[in-house]
Amino acid sequence: MKKNIQIQPLTQESFSAFGDVIEKENHDFFSINHGLTQRYHALSVAQISGDNTAVGMSIFHNLCATQIPFKIDILERHPYGSQSFIPLQQQKFIIIVALPLDQIQPNEQQIYAFLTNGKQGVTYHQGVWHHPLITLEAKSDFLVVDRIGGGQNCDVHHLTQSSWIIEQKESEIINL
Repeated sequence: MKKNIQIQPLTQESFSAFGDVIEKENHDFFSINHGLTQRYHALSVAQISGDNTAVGMSIFHNLCATQIPFKIDILERHPYGSQSFIPLQQQKFIIIVALPLDQIQPNEQQIYAFLTNGKQGVTYHQGVWHHPLITLEAKSDFLVVDRIGGGQNCDVHHLTQSSWIIEQKESEIINL
């Protein structure tokens, strides 16, 4: 039997169990640079643990677009650090996350898919199960902020049953 996971709009409320939504909407700012800039301060904070580690910034360049519907077979997590994805061309992308079942595996019955509005980034909290980056546009760049350092910081879980990510009708939006 195939399992379908419907994509829902990304909001801080619906995503809070997994991390932070990085966006200006509904956040306060303060003026800097002689009033020429509005600073939306600490919209997300990087988390890292372990010896000889640092917060690094990288650019991920996706070469191809994903078409909906699509199948997922794996989830991953980073037990020693958070991971942030910020689109550099204001492109929409899909976030797939799962609640934990226990300390070592995700709950395959509670997998969620979210669609950004193109102006949002996300931070997966340290240890949150998620799917690798999925973009709907070819040749798109993302600023990635994550832990740089030694040790195994990527656990991969192969799903016992593949799931399909499908579009959602407005009347079927799921709230956690």
